[in-house]
Amino acid sequence: MRTRGSLRRSSAALAVSAVLSLLATACSDDGEPHGTPSSAGRKESARASAEVTPPPAHAGFDYQLGEPYALPAGVTVVARDHTEPPAPGVYNICYINAFQAQPGAEKDWDADLLLRDKAGKVVMDEEWGEAMLDVHTDAKRERIARKVNTWIDDCAAKGYKAVDPDNYDTYTRAPRGLLSADDAKAFLSLLATHAHAKGLAIGQKNTAELAPARKEVGVDFAVVEECGEYDECGDYETSFGRHMIVIEYTRKGMKRACEGWGDDISIVRRDLDLVARGHDGYHFETCDGTD
Repeated sequence: MRTRGSLRRSSAALAVSAVLSLLATACSDDGEPHGTPSSAGRKESARASAEVTPPPAHAGFDYQLGEPYALPAGVTVVARDHTEPPAPGVYNICYINAFQAQPGAEKDWDADLLLRDKAGKVVMDEEWGEAMLDVHTDAKRERIARKVNTWIDDCAAKGYKAVDPDNYDTYTRAPRGLLSADDAKAFLSLLATHAHAKGLAIGQKNTAELAPARKEVGVDFAVVEECGEYDECGDYETSFGRHMIVIEYTRKGMKRACEGWGDDISIVRRDLDLVARGHDGYHFETCDGTD
């Protein structure tokens, strides 16, 4: 399906982009910046988060965003795409692409909900061929959330226990001034409130610089790609403790993650294309050497 692994920016570059985006954030009529979750929304999400169950800490994990397959031995937590059925008898996390349109799916969105540059051209995530969604205003966030929430509803109906909304960090790839960190937080907070109302936990995907906003946004755990590779695991641990799931794609990243956090959190090494077991290129590895 997709993974950001080796294409993520360094944490330093992300931090610079975040500062620039924050400086560009506009204020609403009531004096609060656009993108700031309302106090009522934060309280509702916080109440609901106490009623959901995040993935168990330090559990065997597999990342199956492509074709589903039988779980490797010892796996008790698995992530799959929202279009696929959950695996029986384990904790299932439902993947959704929340901040961008899937390749070729921009036609499924109202034209004004696609982020556009000053020339009116749709802004694309060029690495993935995905149109960015325009979460810059309250009204557009609400409309986009209505569509994304139907996928969350499907996840709940299928029996998933949590959702993994991808591309929280889209604002860092957008042209300066079009999206901000506050926009991203406000939109994810909307999704968190809805997920909690459906009895689902919700994860933060990557975006280390926004980990300190965990409680403000209302997320319950983190799904992190390559924090070992980029030496960011500690940044997430400060905010999420043991409620972290880490996916590494390189030997170096896996070694660093396992040496630092292998006794406390869920860590797996997968192949970058996340192919199914039995296909060329498949790789599955745990900190204890299981593959």
